[in-house]
Amino acid sequence: MPKIINKEFLLEQINKIDNLKHKAILSLGFSIGLRVSEVINLKIEDIDSKLMIINIKQAKGKKDRIVPLSQNILILLRNYFKKFTPKEYLFNGQFSLQYSTTSCNQLVKQYLGKEYHFHLLRHSCFTSLLESGTDLRIIQKLAGHSSSKTTEIYTHVSKNILNKIPLPI
Repeated sequence: MPKIINKEFLLEQINKIDNLKHKAILSLGFSIGLRVSEVINLKIEDIDSKLMIINIKQAKGKKDRIVPLSQNILILLRNYFKKFTPKEYLFNGQFSLQYSTTSCNQLVKQYLGKEYHFHLLRHSCFTSLLESGTDLRIIQKLAGHSSSKTTEIYTHVSKNILNKIPLPI
């Protein structure tokens, strides 16, 4: 079963981040549960602010999918873009066109804690969506899971869902 990071803790820690690029990377990863490879492979053209979607191309299993773009993330990305003016990829590395998976995981450790890694943002996002009432089939589509069995692991993780079950006695 996946480990998760408490949503309130995550939001509190992300809000404390002063570095705009770091804040944008972690916020984007958590906001829609992107894999680290999906974040670093995002190109500027993949963000569609008119339709408020993000095009995820050639993700795990070489599958493409579309995920929603929140207004808050759009504002954050616009501020980031103005300051850093990335080229081709949305997040450029210090010495390369593309940010690295290692650097993304270091950000998680730096801002959230040494025991965490980037993929936990994904698990935490989907668990949070499930707890707020999002249908499991929608989460499956957002996650890019072929099988609903893969998505169902989030029902086992959520203590909040278990606590909301109306037991007969």
